[in-house]
Amino acid sequence: LDTEFTGLYSTFPQSSEPSLFDSPVERYLKIRQSVQRFTVTQLGLAIFSKENSNKFYTLSLCGELFLVIIFERYFSFHFSIQFLSHYGFDYNKFLKDGIPYMNEVQEKIFRQHLLAGSWTFCSTSAVNRDVLRKVIDEVTCWIAVAEEEETMILQDLSDYHVLEVQLVLRQALQNVWTEPLGNKKVMVKKVSPHHRQLLENSSCDPCQMELILLSARGFTNLFQILVEAKKPLVGHNMLMDLMHLHDKFYKPLPESYEEFKRNIHNLFPVIIDTKTITKSMKKNYLFPRVSSLSEVYAVLCSSSLNPKDPLWPVIALASDCSRYAEKEFPHEAGYDAFLCGSVLLMSAHLLLCRSTEDSLEAHPSFSQYLAVLAEHVNQVNFIRGGVSSINFSGEDAPCHRPPALVVHVQGWPGLNERQIYQEFKGLCHFDVRRLSKNQFILLSNKYKQLVLRDYKHHPHLPVSVYRHWRHSPRVNCLLQVSGIVALWSLLAFVLGGTPS
Repeated sequence: LDTEFTGLYSTFPQSSEPSLFDSPVERYLKIRQSVQRFTVTQLGLAIFSKENSNKFYTLSLCGELFLVIIFERYFSFHFSIQFLSHYGFDYNKFLKDGIPYMNEVQEKIFRQHLLAGSWTFCSTSAVNRDVLRKVIDEVTCWIAVAEEEETMILQDLSDYHVLEVQLVLRQALQNVWTEPLGNKKVMVKKVSPHHRQLLENSSCDPCQMELILLSARGFTNLFQILVEAKKPLVGHNMLMDLMHLHDKFYKPLPESYEEFKRNIHNLFPVIIDTKTITKSMKKNYLFPRVSSLSEVYAVLCSSSLNPKDPLWPVIALASDCSRYAEKEFPHEAGYDAFLCGSVLLMSAHLLLCRSTEDSLEAHPSFSQYLAVLAEHVNQVNFIRGGVSSINFSGEDAPCHRPPALVVHVQGWPGLNERQIYQEFKGLCHFDVRRLSKNQFILLSNKYKQLVLRDYKHHPHLPVSVYRHWRHSPRVNCLLQVSGIVALWSLLAFVLGGTPS
């Protein structure tokens, strides 16, 4: 699975940006703000099925998402407009032909409106409003001169508009009846109010409440099938994907980080993040330093890591997805989902070969692949933070990295975090946080010892290793208070009385 968004991280307030100082709870709350602010523009699924030998057939589904059919959803566009446009993303298609969706809370509200007959359409897209306005004008002019039982055909509607147009016309005009004809067409018939009432009460009305709800749920119907199937869900760097899945198709994200983890684990008991797997492989195997999913895929397809192994997994694309074999489509959700599954299979095969003393004699089963990936199951990559990965089936393991450094500012008043960052960025990429008026903490995943060497005796910015008992303001405050109490106690003992 892969998703594309209208934005990644909210920049307001500035403190919401990711930092090495973030605990999992702090990072979750930061991303939660962004997920609530941004929406999903595209969701891709690649479904892999093992046929014979070690040949996997994959079908990639790519749905452009999603404007909620009833609820007015104002969402933000951030840097991703330029980013996705660079890779050919069709925003017109997203806004015009987007598939609806709703979470459980929205569905409950929608159902209440349907039962009460108090629903209204609030399309955020100007394209949608123009289509509806044009259809209503066309039908209103026609019905003024039409005879009863006379019909007209509306053509070239999108799948989304087929339902919306029918509901809007029925609500606006009491003497019309509508039926979908397929091929993006809707039949409109002029009827008497009595005939209209009979048709509405019939069991074959295509706009019955449950059918309306089914259509309004849109992609949520497929999401529910994925949940019920309990198949392994594979992604790459997928924390934000999981948070959007929860928020958009299940329930609004809870404030509790632990509750979010429990919910996701109940929805998808087996999650595999290929970013976590490839990070581990870099440490244990001769795996080059690559960052993007497409680079990882290229490395695993190369001759250096992919020897002529007759049992190497072969991935055959369904005919509708054959273009993925001919050309790269980075940041198209269906293509990236295809890469995720391919990287998983090739990585698992490589790990299985390395873990077996003897060469493989038979085509591995997917169960064998899952077994060799066991330590990575439900471990989702955590970008630059207090843990290396989030464990959706247990406690998060702490991150192992170099100790923090503390900068002591001397004779340089008014220095801030940004200035400290500018001073040290040439030596290493640090995250900076103010510790006290004249002290700053530096954190990095990896830094060179020359930072300590060159700045140990710096006249204005001496640097030393951070020691909690020595540098923590709370510890210093506690020591000062303890010192005062001890001094009073000593004076009381010397003077032979108790101070008032």
